[in-house]
Order: sequence, then C-alpha cells, then structure tokens
Amino acid sequence: MSCSRRAKATNCRNHINGAILYSWTHKSNVFISSFIFFHGIIEFMDIKKLSKVDLNLLVSLQILLEECSVSSAAKRMSITQPAMSKTLGRLRETFNDPLFVRSKRGIQPTPRALSIAAELPALLAAAEALLEAGDFSPSTYKGEITIAISEYVGLSLLPPLTARLQKIAPGLSLRTITRVEGQLDKLAAGGLDFAVQLTRSDYSEEFRYQSLGGSPLAVFVRDGHPLASRPLTRDSLTEYPAISLYVSDRSDTELPLSPHAKMRAGSVAMLETSHLLTALEILRETNFTLVCPAYLARNQGATRDVIALPLPPEDAQYVDYALVAHRRTQASPAHQWLWNEIVDTVRSMRLRTVHRG
Repeated sequence: MSCSRRAKATNCRNHINGAILYSWTHKSNVFISSFIFFHGIIEFMDIKKLSKVDLNLLVSLQILLEECSVSSAAKRMSITQPAMSKTLGRLRETFNDPLFVRSKRGIQPTPRALSIAAELPALLAAAEALLEAGDFSPSTYKGEITIAISEYVGLSLLPPLTARLQKIAPGLSLRTITRVEGQLDKLAAGGLDFAVQLTRSDYSEEFRYQSLGGSPLAVFVRDGHPLASRPLTRDSLTEYPAISLYVSDRSDTELPLSPHAKMRAGSVAMLETSHLLTALEILRETNFTLVCPAYLARNQGATRDVIALPLPPEDAQYVDYALVAHRRTQASPAHQWLWNEIVDTVRSMRLRTVHRG
C-alpha cells in the first residue's frame, strides 16, 4: 500500500496543497525562465539557474510528493521505475537536497521537500494557465486592457460597450486614454492594446484594423447663436471664435483641414481642447463654434441647448474611424474577444440608429 493511500496515517498529504493534472505529463521540453514564488513576490531572479529547470522535473516532484512512492509515481507518469529513480536523482541535484528518504512506509519527504510542497501546486497551476491560453473565458478573466480613444468617440461608444462588458466580463479592467501621440508606436511597444482612431490611408502589415464607420462633420453652436438664424457660409463662420478638438497624430492622418483653419483671418480666437464636455459647456455660454462629427447631436444629454448646423456645401467633410491593434495581440484570446465585442457594439449602435430613424 502506498503512502498516498495511508495519507491520514503518515500525514504526507497533509503537507500537500492541491494536485496536478495528468495532462502535465505530456508537456515536454518546456523550460521555466521566470515564475512567481514565495506568495507571488520575487525579490530577484537568477535567470541562469531558472533556465536550467525542466518543468517536467517539477511535475515529477509534485507526483512524488503526492504518492510518496517511486513505483506509484512512475506508474502515474507512464514511465519505468528506473526512469523515475533517475528523475529523482536530477531533482536532488537541482535542489541540492535528498528531498526523500526511504522508510518502511516508502519514501518520506525531507523538510526541504515539504517547504517546496507548500508552493509547488500554485506554481504549476500558474504555469498551466499560461500554457492553456486557449481556454479563455470572459466570465473569469481578470486583467487590464488599454485603449486609446478620443472623448468625442468614447462618449458614444463607451457607455454601451461598458454595459456589455460588465455583464459578461466583470473582472476585466478597461483603461482608456483620450490624449496620446504616437499611437502606432505605442501599440507595437505594448503601451496600448487598441486604438480607435481616424482611419489612415495606409497601415503597415504589422497592424490589423477594422473599419467602424464614419460621420459627416457639422458645426455645433449654442441654441440661439446668430449663425442659427441665417444661412451658414464660409464667410459667416469666420466671424466667430472657434473651438478645435484635439486629434491624436494629426500629422499622420488624412484629416481634411479644419474649416476654421481654412477660413479664419488670423484675428478670430481659437481654443484647442481634448475635453468634449468642456467644449460643449463653452458653446452654451459663448458664441464659439465647434466643428466635430454630426453623430454627437444624437446624445441629447451632452448636447443640451446646443444645435448642429451642416457645413457649407463647398466645405462638407466626412471622417472615418478604425479599430487598430498590433499583430502581437492577434493570438491573445482575451484581445481577440474584446476586439469582436467592440466591433459588435458599434454594429448594434448602427442598428439602433437605423431603427430610430
């Protein structure tokens, strides 16, 4: 009878916290280069030492700790007893400790082995989670994903997206940045996971992108603004100060030149901001004008006491938006899932708009 079957008598299993899946025995030639130890805190890492540790050795050690028998452990690993004895020899060399000593009841763990046993199941579980990335589940996912998105896009997209994610992925932490330059570089370097940006004419092969649709531009002014009572022309628009919304990487986009920039004579006041709600509040209190996507007029709460006027026909403009990511995230189930959720949310927003007329 093995030690594992006499667990209560020998107290062997009392020192073991958890068990290892049998599938571990089939994952070979995997090496640990770094891992979380001592309750997830690493004061320092000896990379050279860690790189010499074969993950299979730790799997074998876990099974030896559970079985307290070389023959039983060999059977579970589907190898011969001499092969398991050889593995135990490698373990002793790796840890510079006997790890097990023979007794009438099989082999008994040394104090060093028992101290390892307290940490080993968590370590193996964490490594398995890394290897089993395909088993992604939104409901259990816990992590942070960073998106660059302007406030005037986020005002429409983020409320329905957040409501959707809260139901199916409550552990997801979504971090949004409204003002960031060099977005493609940051996507490649890992500073950003996604960017919702004005569509560029050309993306290199290292990036993937998905069109999210677009909108005509309109002139927003306060209700009762002098421009609201007469035809809007290029000349009349230049008579009033203007707010310009910040656009990330403006020089890298093919954004048409702002009507304000084309029409102002140099004496008209200008204000640039990345804060849409601030801009709208300024509109309500002044005669400033703001050129931005016309779809914002659908948000009656944000655009209270503000109206949208069509640009003069000769200055009519249309802007397109795209969801962009670097291909480094393409194999990540979490990122692929969120990519689809963003696209589906935009699609649902379009359908609601059509149904409402």
